[in-house]
Amino acid sequence: MIFPFTAIVGQEQLKTALILNVIDPGIGGLLIMGEKGTAKSTAVRSLAELLPELETVRECRFQCDPVGTLCSACRERLTMGTLPHDRKKMRVIELPLGITEDRLVGTLDIEHALRHGEKRFEAGLLGDANRNFLYVDEVNLLEDHIIDLLLDSAAMGVNTVEREGISFSHPARFILVGTMNPEEGDLRPQLLDRFGLCVQVTGLHDREQRMDILRRKAAFDDDPAAFGDQWRSPQQELCEKIAKARERLPSIPLDDAILEQIVSVTAALRLDGHRADIVIMKAARSLAAFRELAEVGTREIRDAALLALLHRQKRLPFEEMGKEQGRLNAVLEETLPCA
Repeated sequence: MIFPFTAIVGQEQLKTALILNVIDPGIGGLLIMGEKGTAKSTAVRSLAELLPELETVRECRFQCDPVGTLCSACRERLTMGTLPHDRKKMRVIELPLGITEDRLVGTLDIEHALRHGEKRFEAGLLGDANRNFLYVDEVNLLEDHIIDLLLDSAAMGVNTVEREGISFSHPARFILVGTMNPEEGDLRPQLLDRFGLCVQVTGLHDREQRMDILRRKAAFDDDPAAFGDQWRSPQQELCEKIAKARERLPSIPLDDAILEQIVSVTAALRLDGHRADIVIMKAARSLAAFRELAEVGTREIRDAALLALLHRQKRLPFEEMGKEQGRLNAVLEETLPCA
């Protein structure tokens, strides 16, 4: 039994950022900065449990979407007839710090191919992660080349392994969630920029909220099934709200007035590249869909910018950590003042 997502006390930015990535996985994942014991992994696991089952190709190692991108094996099966369907729950795949490149991307058995004339692909974690959450604790401690492979696959949505003229590909569309404590080391700016959204989490200091955490934890530990029944209705309501937001998303317009507001923020911060603009646009649109709005408003752009820009600002030499938040708030107040 997994702790219900809607029963998590506080951490609203974290929960919102995860939901936005589910509504539009094209946002590019989430980087969570902060201390341990703040419900990071609990939030990811409980959201995966809450979401409806996925439509998949039956007996496919990679949970291929029957109407989406297919792996090499499913494409071969499709030439021989229709693909049978199945349904599976989303999962959370954890990536260990000491992972090797082969274990991440998978390997081809060349000897088997030469001897039997058929491909044998040993899938890696990227295969398991397709259409699931890929959770990387302490992502800043991973080796750089592993992070590069991970982020490249996340950006392209496909993992291709080639060896001795033989290749195998499969979709690798996952929601990447990384955690890190900045005091234990930073990610390179180029890698930080590849995470769509970023939140900073801390323990809650409000006495009543801390009491609520204890009450709910005790109730869950004593009788998980009864606690789950207690939260069944809000869980179902949130699941339906996310599903409706996914359906509503393509119908929400993005006119020049909205784009101009987004660019006014990123231009004022003098950010490198254009990924930040794209992420704000996608996140603001997803927020509007989740809030059941017909169009994106200034509030959605502000809220999206707070999630998309915290980790993309340049820190000045010897500048204390945390100054970025104040600078971002000042720019938002100047460019997108509250009504």
